[in-house]
Amino acid sequence: MSQKKDSMIRDLTEGPVLGLLLQFAMPLFVSNALQAVYNIVDMIVVGNYIGKTGMSAVSIGGDILHLLTFVAIGFAGAGQVIIARDVGSQRHEDIKKTIGTMFTFLLSASLLISVVCYLLRHPLLHWLNTPSASYQFTMDYTVTCIFGLIFIYGYNIVSAILRGMGDSKRPFLFIAIAAILNMILDVLFVKYLHMEVFGAALATVIGQGVSFLVSLVYLYRRKESFGFDFRLASFRIDRGAFKRLLALGIPMAIQSAAINLSKIILMSWINLFDVTYSALAGIFNKVNMMCAVISQSFTTAGATMTGQNLGARKYKRVNQILLIVLSIGIALSLIGTVIMLKDPAAVYAIFTTDTDVLSAAGVLTLPLILNFYGAATRSAAFALINGSGRPKLNLAIAIIDGVISRIGLAALLGFALHLDCFGFWMGDALAGFMPFLIASVFYLSGSWKEERNA
Repeated sequence: MSQKKDSMIRDLTEGPVLGLLLQFAMPLFVSNALQAVYNIVDMIVVGNYIGKTGMSAVSIGGDILHLLTFVAIGFAGAGQVIIARDVGSQRHEDIKKTIGTMFTFLLSASLLISVVCYLLRHPLLHWLNTPSASYQFTMDYTVTCIFGLIFIYGYNIVSAILRGMGDSKRPFLFIAIAAILNMILDVLFVKYLHMEVFGAALATVIGQGVSFLVSLVYLYRRKESFGFDFRLASFRIDRGAFKRLLALGIPMAIQSAAINLSKIILMSWINLFDVTYSALAGIFNKVNMMCAVISQSFTTAGATMTGQNLGARKYKRVNQILLIVLSIGIALSLIGTVIMLKDPAAVYAIFTTDTDVLSAAGVLTLPLILNFYGAATRSAAFALINGSGRPKLNLAIAIIDGVISRIGLAALLGFALHLDCFGFWMGDALAGFMPFLIASVFYLSGSWKEERNA
């Protein structure tokens, strides 16, 4: 590949580790924060102008949407790691094959998932014990977001390509445009045009569509700089690239699906109570979403840097990367703890003025604080596991963390010990430490230094 074609590829194997990590992670953080703003702004606008029935709808519909993105999150994340490792190993032709394969596979998957979920929309809401008071709002939100699923998948593809090559700034710019548009349309549709929950969902889909189209145009206009020509033949699924993508993507997708499925199950249990607790679940999920924004930002930056440095066999730098990621996460968790202990009511009041919801919100405080530290430790754990490309380990974590720990602990505390919704949320929080325990054993074994093709 020519020097010109190398211009989009960023070398993360040289220079100060902390500086590179922050330069890479901060645009990711802002980008992910803006992406999270989609659903959080929906919750805030709906909570303040519609009330707890609208909050319940956004909470349930948002959880369904997150579950449906498991293929995009898993396989785009896998593609990013594969591209990063190929960059570090200078395998430029493999990068091109991975890009074409990822585009065709993920966009096809998004269409299939949308059709299937639309056909199952009524059984899906019944399985989740959707409160009757918020049923129609939930249906409006869910169906609208299902039709916008292709835009979420498309944005994840383009972002994975750019981030795998070391560029985290452009994805931030693309999502910033969409987030601002979403906030404006949310207020316009819900407050002034009285489109209720459907308006909030429509604003989200429009924002996501703009984000994808702008990012795709950017990638196309700079196709010469990374060697993908966008010809029809280049989008064919390459057998070798698809095999690598499946090997790493399936466990990562299962991991994402397992965790989101556990949250769906917890939501269905919470919905057995009343619409107030369903609304509280929305607050719990949205605060945790902001924790995940920070965690995922450093996970992505750490995994990309780990992938490149493992490809270049610079193991000491990997140690530095992991230590810095963990230290930053713990420091931020301490700040979050102080905020939650000092004035938790101010945090909950951001989302709603509903007195029933606010009077019961104290039940969330301890689980939320534990989730801060769970998110901090997960970022270091997955920086190592994803960066080293270990599909079997990802699969083990998916089963242990996403299924056994979360659902098992939540059922034990909520049902067996009769702690009800508090027990469900505590079980979810405690399970969040499981990836760090597994990753610690993996790190101490030293097997992460072994070369893997997937």
